[in-house]
Amino acid sequence: MTTDTSGPAFPELGCYGLAGHTSSPADLLDEVRLAEDLGLGAVFLSERFNVKDAGVLAGAAVAASSRIGIGTAATNHNTRHPLVTATMATTLHRMSGGRYAFGLGRGFDLLFDVMGLPRVTGAQLADAVGIYRRLWHGEAFGHSGPAGDYPYLSQDSSFDEDIPVLMMAIGPKSLELAGRIADGVVLHTFLSDETLARSVATIRRSAEEAGRDPAAVRVWSVLATVEDSIPEEQQLRKLVGRLATYLQGYGEVLVRANGWDLAALERFRADPLLQGYPGALDAIGTTEELTYLREQVLPAEWLAASATGTAEQCARRALDQLAAGADSVILHGATPLELAPVLAAYAGLRPDLPALPANPGWLR
Repeated sequence: MTTDTSGPAFPELGCYGLAGHTSSPADLLDEVRLAEDLGLGAVFLSERFNVKDAGVLAGAAVAASSRIGIGTAATNHNTRHPLVTATMATTLHRMSGGRYAFGLGRGFDLLFDVMGLPRVTGAQLADAVGIYRRLWHGEAFGHSGPAGDYPYLSQDSSFDEDIPVLMMAIGPKSLELAGRIADGVVLHTFLSDETLARSVATIRRSAEEAGRDPAAVRVWSVLATVEDSIPEEQQLRKLVGRLATYLQGYGEVLVRANGWDLAALERFRADPLLQGYPGALDAIGTTEELTYLREQVLPAEWLAASATGTAEQCARRALDQLAAGADSVILHGATPLELAPVLAAYAGLRPDLPALPANPGWLR
């Protein structure tokens, strides 16, 4: 692993590049440059099967920066051959000088069903991570296991690459798996502070039970951050629309994780607005529709699991995440430009914190 000696001002904070939907992936270049200039410690990149390919975006982010950490959060092991995925990671690892962290998640069962791909299981994830790590350390081997059957796998016998693996986790089984096998964990947006603390405890307990150092696993909370200066329509889209979209896709997982009322989820799903809705609410929801969901449908408690209000109020919510046990915080859903006032306020509140590596997948 490598650490830039100059270091960002806020190594414990990150953001997503191209947060949400985009039709202009080239915008990522300016976003990464500004994030680095503002002192953010990491930029994370999600993948969508339109104009957001994980490898392409990460390569662009690496090329546009020199200090900031880059993390894939996340791709899926079942959408590429393991040798192709391992090659993507080693390429980015060397291009970035060790600033890149490779991230995996479970994805969406329905999407994989329509793509004709197997649904992702924990056993597959653990098996795939084992394959990547063997390849990154120069092994040549045949493999048969939950992640697939491969007669022969090899990259380069000279490889000895320490590439951290991030896992996206929300439910208890995923959290436990992440504690057993991952170097870093990216949690989910809209977790209550209580759920965040419980999730961190689950990860560290699982790591310890697996014979690992629980204090060496870097845990990132993901905090929806919507500061007052953002136009109201965008505030609704980034907060109400984003939560509603999660509830559309895998609401029960999120509601159960937080211990929220499942009956409220059923009321959301049964609402006439949601019947046959033609897309994701954070992409196509109107101001009127999102206002209706905020005022009439979604419990205020659910929306409160976020950072809203003034720049100082948002900055204090980021500190709440650290107090609840997270090592780092992704300020989610906002561009670096939108985060600038929050970071200015955070600079005046920030306590002394332990030094962190440039790579967002390492804690030490």
